[in-house]
Amino acid sequence: MNGGEIVIARPVEAVFDAVADERTEPRYNPRIGDVRLRTPEPLGVGTRFAAVAGRTPMTIELTRYERPDRLDSRTSMSMMDIEYTLTFVPCPDGTRMRWSFALHLRGPLRLVRPVVEWLGRRQERRNWAALRRFLEAGASSRGE
Repeated sequence: MNGGEIVIARPVEAVFDAVADERTEPRYNPRIGDVRLRTPEPLGVGTRFAAVAGRTPMTIELTRYERPDRLDSRTSMSMMDIEYTLTFVPCPDGTRMRWSFALHLRGPLRLVRPVVEWLGRRQERRNWAALRRFLEAGASSRGE
């Protein structure tokens, strides 16, 4: 299991909503191109998104949705699946968001697990730091 935490100077609901709606991610993560909702709203357990990271298509499914405290998801790609758990806790400076993820590698990627995990940890820290900058600049998940 890999993970970390970050404090974002925004209310818990704002952080949760931005993370839960994958359509927000391209606004702060340049690696994510197109994200489309594949199931009807409202968002909740079973919501699925289709996305592209670089040239890699992926499907993201929300597997646990307890607004504003916890969000679990599963990202599926051709060479791996990633299971995420995110928790959101109010703190004096805003929201403490903790994340953890588990990689389920297939094919040749299994041979380089330590490298893939290291790259994943590094990318997650970058993604969440970008989310913090995005939200603290006053942005919201709905483009406000």
